[in-house]
Amino acid sequence: MVFSMTAFARGQTDVDDLVVLWEIRSVNHRFLEVQFRMPESLRVMETGLRDTLRQHLKRGKVDCTLRVERAGASGGMQLNRPLLLQLLAVLEQLRRDAPELGAPNPIELLRWPGLLGQETPLEEGALSEPVIDLFEATLAELMNHRQREGGQLRDTIEQRLVEMDRLLNDIRRHTATIASEVQGRLLQRIEELRASLDAARIEQEVALLAQRADVAEELDRLRIHIEETRSTLRGAGPHGRRLDFLTQELNREANTLGSKSILGQVSQRAVDLKVVIEQIREQVQNIE
Repeated sequence: MVFSMTAFARGQTDVDDLVVLWEIRSVNHRFLEVQFRMPESLRVMETGLRDTLRQHLKRGKVDCTLRVERAGASGGMQLNRPLLLQLLAVLEQLRRDAPELGAPNPIELLRWPGLLGQETPLEEGALSEPVIDLFEATLAELMNHRQREGGQLRDTIEQRLVEMDRLLNDIRRHTATIASEVQGRLLQRIEELRASLDAARIEQEVALLAQRADVAEELDRLRIHIEETRSTLRGAGPHGRRLDFLTQELNREANTLGSKSILGQVSQRAVDLKVVIEQIREQVQNIE
């Protein structure tokens, strides 16, 4: 089953006079990078939540935000004045020790954990179970989103693979008579130069040129990589890194195919192949 790395999920529940809200966002990333934003009084729960998330996600940059608000509150920001005064006192001491430092940036101060939050401290014991349950439900919604988008990505890639099959068949048709094409061109050139050469030598030159222009090996390897890509899409995940490797191999063979071609039709098909491979590569970047 293919999963996308891009998704969003939101969950909300009421606990007494509190509204608990989870938002989980995930975007593309080479590895799994997780960040939690939550009230400092509930930060002790982060380790368990992080372990739960790692059991389900393998790649992606994931931002998890927990907000707990009083029901019916105006939604305005609450400033933690005692913490602010402590920060300012520390900064003042720092300025006395290092006078060259400027005044603190208010925006940077507001980013300090716990400076903006609830007017009333939250009790971790009373909120632990509902927060965890809601997180798991929101994570399940995120997984469903990633699965749906992953299915669409898989279908898109498979369509591109069918297009590659068509291009490879077209190239095979054009290269089936490569030897006669080379011979015809060589004889025409000899006629233009009005030269007389030994027939055996001509045959040797034709064979050599045909061997250099033979792209059967590249076509076979492209076919193998296409089938391996299909097999990977049907197999168990995660798929992203293997698919990324396969697209690199596909692109390498397409480059070799284009460089060896002496026929205009084959060169054009090689360019078309590279365009399709690049389209596949762009989609693969979104796959877990």
